[in-house]
Amino acid sequence: MFAALRFRAPARARLHALRELYRRFFGENTPDARGRRLLADWLSPAQRAQFEQHRYFDVIGCDTGKRYRIHYGTAANVHEIDDAGMATMGWCFVPTGFLVPGDVMLAQKIALETDEKSALALANRFPPATHSEHFYRRPF
Repeated sequence: MFAALRFRAPARARLHALRELYRRFFGENTPDARGRRLLADWLSPAQRAQFEQHRYFDVIGCDTGKRYRIHYGTAANVHEIDDAGMATMGWCFVPTGFLVPGDVMLAQKIALETDEKSALALANRFPPATHSEHFYRRPF
């Protein structure tokens, strides 16, 4: 009986290790996780730190020099901000197709930094909501 228990412990440990490996691989290999990793690779160190702390990052428009804050999400997540960091206008523009938030945010970042006027010409404007900061602070 003691010999049987002695062999069960290593088998249990191997099974636990395999489950953990499977969970980590597939947990880190979901479309959402891959999208967040790709986004992080394209962010500057300051933008990455801002995103990790607040779930948003700021970009500077290439044509006007205005600051935009891109919040975690897929629609109505871009706000033009003033020097005090307050939202003055909301912009909704997204790439075609069903994409995860990280991919949408990367497309928005690239659009504003390389062709701001064209991106905003296609965008829908909306007044910034006072509760939006609370809305976007949900965990991943």
